[in-house]
Amino acid sequence: MPRTLADFNAACTALNLRVFERGWLSSNGVLIQSAAGNSLIDTGYASHSDQTLALVRSALGDARLHTVINTHLHSDHCGGNAALSAAYPGLEVLIPPGQAAAVKAWDTDALSYGPTGQLCPRFHYSDTLAPGTTVTLGTAQWQILAAKGHDPHSIILFQQDHGVLLSADALWENGFGVVFPELDGIDAFDEVGATLDLIESIGPQYIIPGHGSVFTDLPGALQRARSRLAQFQASPQKHRRHAVKVLLKFKLLEWQQTDLNALIAWFRQTPYFHTIAPLDGLGDESDASIRTYLQTLLEDLQKAGAVEVVDSVIRNR
Repeated sequence: MPRTLADFNAACTALNLRVFERGWLSSNGVLIQSAAGNSLIDTGYASHSDQTLALVRSALGDARLHTVINTHLHSDHCGGNAALSAAYPGLEVLIPPGQAAAVKAWDTDALSYGPTGQLCPRFHYSDTLAPGTTVTLGTAQWQILAAKGHDPHSIILFQQDHGVLLSADALWENGFGVVFPELDGIDAFDEVGATLDLIESIGPQYIIPGHGSVFTDLPGALQRARSRLAQFQASPQKHRRHAVKVLLKFKLLEWQQTDLNALIAWFRQTPYFHTIAPLDGLGDESDASIRTYLQTLLEDLQKAGAVEVVDSVIRNR
């Protein structure tokens, strides 16, 4: 029998789990409470740190947050780590092992914050989460599974008894996250496919994605994700164009309003654009060429209803 969101609510009660569904700039957060310790999985973007802290405090009251887990270290999943560590002294922060050295050294290039032009206040980690092992969250054991593709170091978390999967950006209801290794010239589309196969093999009944609403239609989501993946594999150019629009939209979500001159300045300061844009039709890096290139991206976003351009003012929608 197909599972419903009412069934999911029952699973949440059993696991003492609460989902904080966020806007796209910030990842969803998952709070799991127990007398043994309260845990939050993923903490959103830096500009939403106050909101993240308010959500946690509203749920916990006077109780402490003991642990933060990051499924991966993109800025929209760990940007609240520093604020939560300041608010809850002694907070443990657990991360996937692949970028532990980069966090320790705070190498913002290796962590992608410099190349993408995004924000993430420095944080410190307590331990790592090894794929193939389990972690106790609340009163239940959760499997830690490697989920390469969108990010080579990402993990997903699966609670087998209740069929709950925290899929991060490996699987959304309508797709998956930008395949960032591909932007660096590293083949990773096959890894996306392998992760989708892994998710299918474990057969979760309820999927809590990194962005968007909880869903139960796993076959439908996998079909849509595989269709999208096939399009990107057939046309890597399509993926690059998608990626640059995502990066631009992300910045507009942060700024809310700007103008083309500010976007040109940000473009020049953001290394990823210097890698991707020449492969996406940018002829040279004169102001005139960059202006024309950005205008084509804004036209696409405007047609999709994602931005509004009035005179020289660019507004997020």
